[in-house]
Parts: sequence; structure tokens; C-alpha cells
Amino acid sequence: MRLSSCNACVEVDEARGKVRRPLLTIFVSAVVYSIALVLKFHLNISGAAEVAAFGLAYVVPCVEALRKGLSELSSKNPFNEYLLVVVATLGAFAIASYPEAAGVMLFFMVGEHLQELAVRRSRRSIKALLSLKADHANLKTEKGVVKVRPEEVRVGDLILVRPGERIPLDGEVIKGTSVVDASALTGESTPRLVRSGDHVLSGMVNLSGLLLIKVKRRYSESTVARILNLVERGSARKAKAEVLIRRFARYYTPAILVLAASLAFLPPILFGASLKVWAYRSLVVLVTSCPCALVISIPLTYFAGLGKCAKEGVLVKGSNFLDLLARLKVVALDKTGTLTKGAFRVSKVVAVNGFEDEDVLRYAALAEAHSNHPIALAIRNAYPIDETIDLIEEYEEEPGYGVKAKVGGVEVLVGNERLMLREGTKSYQRGKEGSLVHVAIGGVYAGYVAVSDEVREGARGVVKGLKELGVGKVIMLTGDREDVAKRVAEELGVDEYYFELLPWDKVELIEDICASEGGGPVAFVGDGVNDAPVIARADVGIAMGGLGSDAAIEAADVVIMGDELTSLLKAVKVAKKTRSAVLQNVGLALGLKLLLLGLGALGEAAMWEAAFADVGAALITILNSVRVLK
Repeated sequence: MRLSSCNACVEVDEARGKVRRPLLTIFVSAVVYSIALVLKFHLNISGAAEVAAFGLAYVVPCVEALRKGLSELSSKNPFNEYLLVVVATLGAFAIASYPEAAGVMLFFMVGEHLQELAVRRSRRSIKALLSLKADHANLKTEKGVVKVRPEEVRVGDLILVRPGERIPLDGEVIKGTSVVDASALTGESTPRLVRSGDHVLSGMVNLSGLLLIKVKRRYSESTVARILNLVERGSARKAKAEVLIRRFARYYTPAILVLAASLAFLPPILFGASLKVWAYRSLVVLVTSCPCALVISIPLTYFAGLGKCAKEGVLVKGSNFLDLLARLKVVALDKTGTLTKGAFRVSKVVAVNGFEDEDVLRYAALAEAHSNHPIALAIRNAYPIDETIDLIEEYEEEPGYGVKAKVGGVEVLVGNERLMLREGTKSYQRGKEGSLVHVAIGGVYAGYVAVSDEVREGARGVVKGLKELGVGKVIMLTGDREDVAKRVAEELGVDEYYFELLPWDKVELIEDICASEGGGPVAFVGDGVNDAPVIARADVGIAMGGLGSDAAIEAADVVIMGDELTSLLKAVKVAKKTRSAVLQNVGLALGLKLLLLGLGALGEAAMWEAAFADVGAALITILNSVRVLK
């Protein structure tokens, strides 16, 4: 704890130092500049005395600007805004515009400091949203409870989580009852009750009782580690606008230097115009052309958008996907577990060929003992297995079909109609009671288990909301039968629905939709292992409740951390707001630059106006970017 406290102190001291150093530079420069102005306009100094007075006011911020400019060399960006300002102000000194040279440099450094404060504040607020990692874990050992780093805890270890502490690792509650706050993970505003047997995730905050938790995952595989890893990887994926701006800035500065040089020397050479007049105009062009507003505000806008989505319980793996979310043309949603609750219940059991209802349900429950599919859980809930699962000698789960198992030496098939047909099982039945799970025992069709599901609350509102946000088409994909799919589709009001689809059928369908939309972004929203291929294929793959599925979270571009489908609407709204702010910033910055470039070239704008416009535009665009967080 002492070490972490010291580290925290060092970080605080460093942060304060980063704020104080520029402030000291600005203060000293402002005092010297004020004295220089008094000397010039009240005592009428001139010549060497004037150069010395304004030179002192100029040199301190100029050194700081040169330091920052040289630091950009390490990032292979030799042509940057600092170079433009230094060249422009040195040129002003060369033509004896001393007050303007020192004043523009001072004002530029004030603007840079205010920009850094705005960026630091937004980064700090976003970092706070993702500060989910617990500092320690209370490991229960034979000698008592020991504080250790979460990385040192192994699977199967027992940890204590006291009231007010953050849960450090994923696990199962062994003892205790408490209320936990999962808002940082899922965006849920309502705390949830957990008791013995419930699963908890790292990053949740224990609010009331003492919990004894059995660790189910190492820290590197825990929910917190996955989230932080996703955010880290996401920052490397840039939106097209962000990439274009960076490329633009790389070639923009050399082009402006050439333009300024041409403006300074061509009119005097070709037409005999005044070199001093045209040199001054070229310096105004240089100051006006600083690309601060574009280079800083656009990456910051996307960063703010990613942070806002994280606050709403949605992880977006890169600003490029945020851009795609804002322009969605088609949203395809999986039915089970996404549009419906996925909380199936057994509504009916039908036995044939001499089998009893109990036989059908018992063998189905045993065969599904290792499956995490919602239907399998419903069957096991309807017939709790008291028998040992050692009876299961062989087990194979086939996505889109069902399960093949050998239970006590007897081959059992549990799945849909396609599985029965493929395995050559005769006399399977058709029913109208929801989804049917067919059961064959020892090669003989034994009957079916009917399970039903409920549509999620608010699912219809989400479909309607997506259309209101500009999505052209909302469709539903399912592996269920036509009658079940039709009932759910009509209840939700989707534009189209497709049924009896295998995982690869969904992939082919999404490929066809992507091709038919002519490049318009297509999103797929699903959950579970069987949706991973189509999530990976869509322009924007969205995992619903993806923290529970390794395959889904790895394949997805966007992960909705809770089970609330309304989070999808929130993510699209944030994406649209982010894109709108980016376009506003680009329009404002470029429009103002072009206006002042024209005025400067015509001699209608001075360096003061150029400096105010440059720093002012940067501050306005930065404030507009930070607005996305609100």
C-alpha cells in the first residue's frame, strides 16, 4: 500500500508540474512584455533598447515553442504548428514588428496552455470512467487473510471482499449476501442483489455485506483486464476523418511555408512591390495557417465519444467503428437472447414410441449438462440433475443443430429437426408450442420438449428508435422455425425476418446484405458462441451481453456490457453526436482559416487578428469536442 501511495503522490506531483511550468513561463513573459510595452509607448525607446526589451519578452515563450516543436521530430512530424509560429514571429522581428512578434508568441503559448488544460481534463474524466481495477485482493489462506496483487491470485482461490471494496476478480459467491454496483461495467443505474451461487465480475463495487468469492478466472482473463485491453487496442484504430487530418497536417505545413515564401518574394520580384509589405502579409498567412484546431480537436472528439460510450456501458473498439455506427444503413439482430430474453422455460413435454415424459426430459437434461445455451439451461431447470454427470461418456455440441452425447452407454440426440433428419431418426413430431427440442434415445425418436421465450421489454422501442435515428432497415435473424419467427417479428415491427438459419447461413445473408447496400454500413447484434462468425463478418459486429462469451467479445467491434438492448440506441446517439461535432469542428476551423488567409494576403488582417483567430478557433473546437462527454 505504501508503494502504491508513493506512486500516486509521484503522479500527482508530475501532473502539477505539467500545469505549473507553462504557467510560470507565461507569467514571466507577460510581465516582461508589459514592461516592454510601457518602455516603448510611454518612454518612446527605440533601436537596440526596443529590440532588447521585446526580445526578452519573446525569447522565453519562443524557447518553449521550440522545445515542443523539436519534440515533434521524434514522432516524425518536423513540420508542425510550432514551426509555423516560430518562423512567422522571427520574420516579424526581421521586419522590425517587435511588439507584434512578442505578443503573438505570448498569446500563442497562452492558447496552447488552455488547450492542454482542456485535453487533460477530458482525458482525466475518461480515465476515471475506466478505472475499474482493484488495487489489491484479500486472499484467504490457512494463516489468515493476506493482501496481494490481483495478478497473484489463482483460479480456485478464495478471496474476501468487504463492503465498499471493488471486486478484483471474476468469481462465484460462496458465502454471504450483498448488493453490488455494476454501473461502471454495464451502465446499470440500479444495484443488484447477489448471494451464494451467483457469479460476480471484477470491477463491481460491493456496497453492503461481506462476500467470500471463489475465483473463476485469472486476472489476465478477468472482465476488467478485457475491458482495459479493449480500450487500449481501440485507441489504435482511427476513424477515416482522424487519419485524413493527420495526413493533411503532414503535408499542410510545408505547403503553407511555400505559399508564404511565394507571397513574400514574388510580388516584389515580378512587380516591384514593397518587400516589407508583402513579407508582413506572408507572416500573417503563417500565423493564420496554424492547424491547431484540426490536429487537436478531431482526435479529442473521437476520444470523448469513446469515453461517453464506455460510461453508458458500451465498449467501442476504435473510433473507426464509432464513425460506422453514426452512418448505419441496416441493423440485423439475432432473436434469441438479443430481441428476446433468452430465459426459456419448458412449456410442454411430449413422449412417443413407448417412452415416458420423464424419460424424455431426463435424457435431454443429461445430454445438455455441459451446454451453456439458454434452451439447455431451461431444460436443466425443468429437470434438476441429481445424478452424477460421470454418466456422460461422450459429448459433442454442434452450433445450429444441437447435442450428441452418450449417457450411460446410450446414444442420445437432443436438437432441432435438422439434427434428426441428418442422423436419420424417423417419426419426429411437429408441434406449435414455441421452439421444439427433439430427443432421440438409442436411435429411436422419443419425443420433444417445447420451450418458450419472451420478447425483451423495450425491444419494440429499440427497433422504432433505430429507424428514428436514420437506420434504413431493421431485420431479424434466427435459427428458429418460421411460425415462431413470424410471431416475434410482427410483435417487434421489424422490416424483414429470416428463419431456420445456421451460423454459416447468417454469414452468407449478411454478406449479401452488405453487397446490396452499396457500401452502407451493416451492423449485426448477437450473443453467444454461435453468433461469433456473423459478428466478425458484419461491418459493425455488436456483442450483446458479450462479457459472458469469450468468442463474442473477441469477434465484436462493439460490446454492450450489460443485457440492456437500449444501450445500442445510446451508442448510436453518441456516435452521431461525435460525428456531428467532428464535422462542425472541421467546418469552423477551415472556414475561418480560409477567410483570414484571404484577408491576410490582401493586407486586410494583421498578425493580432490572425493569432486571436487561430487560438480562438482551437479553443472553440476543443470545447465543442468535450461537449460530447456531457
